[in-house]
Amino acid sequence: MTERSEVRILVLDDEDFMLKLLKRILSNLGFTSVTLCDSGRAALERAAAADGAPNVILLDLNMPEMDGIEFVRHLVDRRYAGSLILVSGEDERILQTTEKLVRAHKIPILGYLHKPVKPDALAALLEKWTPPQAEAKGSTKKVYVADDLRAAIEKGELVNYYQPKVAVTTGDVVGVETLVRWRHPVDGIIFPDQFISVAEAAGLIDALTQVVLTAAITQAKAWQDAQLALRVAVNVSMDNLASLNFLNFVADATATLGIAPHNVVLEVTESRLMQDTRAPLEILTRLRLKRFRLSIDDFGTGHSSLAQLRDIPFDELKIDQGFVHRAWKDETLRAMYDASLALARQLGMEVVAEGVEDRDDWDLLRRTGCDLAQGAFVSPPMLPEHLPGWIESWRERVQKESLIAGKLK
Repeated sequence: MTERSEVRILVLDDEDFMLKLLKRILSNLGFTSVTLCDSGRAALERAAAADGAPNVILLDLNMPEMDGIEFVRHLVDRRYAGSLILVSGEDERILQTTEKLVRAHKIPILGYLHKPVKPDALAALLEKWTPPQAEAKGSTKKVYVADDLRAAIEKGELVNYYQPKVAVTTGDVVGVETLVRWRHPVDGIIFPDQFISVAEAAGLIDALTQVVLTAAITQAKAWQDAQLALRVAVNVSMDNLASLNFLNFVADATATLGIAPHNVVLEVTESRLMQDTRAPLEILTRLRLKRFRLSIDDFGTGHSSLAQLRDIPFDELKIDQGFVHRAWKDETLRAMYDASLALARQLGMEVVAEGVEDRDDWDLLRRTGCDLAQGAFVSPPMLPEHLPGWIESWRERVQKESLIAGKLK
């Protein structure tokens, strides 16, 4: 572990009193290599130093000449390799937004503090700092092209993982979401963020979705035969809904394999706006008439919006994970979570909360009456052969940890 005296810290604030106060706090905590700057320009010179560049910058936001957000942009231009801590008197939402901006710029941020700074809180954030690791060889994500993906589809290299959805009030496992992976013969398991956009851009999304859906329905039939009744959800791109052939494919596949439509959930995602909405509206409405379940995925993000709820007969709403995890302690997230839940309730929709990462998230769902939970707290995605054993262990855990029956932690 790096000694505190070896960690180089730069404090940027336009108030002389605050600079001296933070230096005293840092010194008392054992951080003795501290540089003080009262302007962004001076701080940028220090941050760009070939030798002795700061490991951590404590950054005020509201400063004359160059505010903290502009300063961050200049850090990006200079390829700053250290970490940031925001220290400001601004309100919570501005600090949260700035934190997201810093993360979007790929600069590590240890957190933020409100003025006046509490020594214990500053110490806790600084404890999170670790020396940057040398980037592992080959760690940059590989770019795959359409021909690679086309060959993967033809060779059967796509494999489905399944993440459980459980009822919050009873703990019952009611279904799974299908999450496709590419089992590359050389590169190993590849996640969909590296190939779904390729499929959409290259016109391969129909072929990919058909492979995923067929495997999911086949697996649902196997579980059904094993007396395991589960609703199986499959992600459907709006690009899949541009042709009426998709409707026939879904209906034929379920009929052939003997799966009731109400046990199949189509989670609709929209990565870009549709130019012509007539075909998607017809297909989704007819699927609903045939008793397939329709879910609006990632509600509140991208194009998943009130307009979609108005126009399409969804019967399930998935609250995006960005509004669920930590909503129990974040007022802004809580407001968005509550609004999504209330809207779904008024529309008579079942609600799934994604991104349930810990016990605090789970307890929030219980207190607020959310229907279903999905996330790492319940289970990560798994291969289908692991699901029956996991269900048994989950049932034991539900009883042991008092996850239901109104016993909050």
